[in-house]
Amino acid sequence: MQTKDIGTVSAKWSQRAAAAGADYTAGVKSTTKDWAGLTAAAAPAWEQGVQTAVGNGRFAKGVTKAGTAKWQAGASGKGATRYPQGVSGGTANYSNNFGPFLQVIAGVTLPPRGPRGSPSNIQRVSAIADALHAAKLRG
Repeated sequence: MQTKDIGTVSAKWSQRAAAAGADYTAGVKSTTKDWAGLTAAAAPAWEQGVQTAVGNGRFAKGVTKAGTAKWQAGASGKGATRYPQGVSGGTANYSNNFGPFLQVIAGVTLPPRGPRGSPSNIQRVSAIADALHAAKLRG
């Protein structure tokens, strides 16, 4: 079967995908399907796929194949330029999701602080961890 070379295919994919932002947004906004319901219903298939990947060592293989240099290039290039915008856009979600845990922390009565290195200081950390864990289990 005759195909185009990978350079031509990659360039076309990049150009078309980069120009498809409006189409992407329109598709998301116009769907009549229940994304949350369908996604939650797919949990067993997701779990099976993850377990298969774990059994085949795909995570480690993928990480090894990409390598540290690829991760650094992506994180320092794309990641660094997108991070501030993502944080700014997620401020309301951060407040809504972290706020309840901050209230839990504010309601913890800590045991007295001990001298540096004292095992009693770990009890202070444990009090916060226990309160946060209980809040998480309550939902």
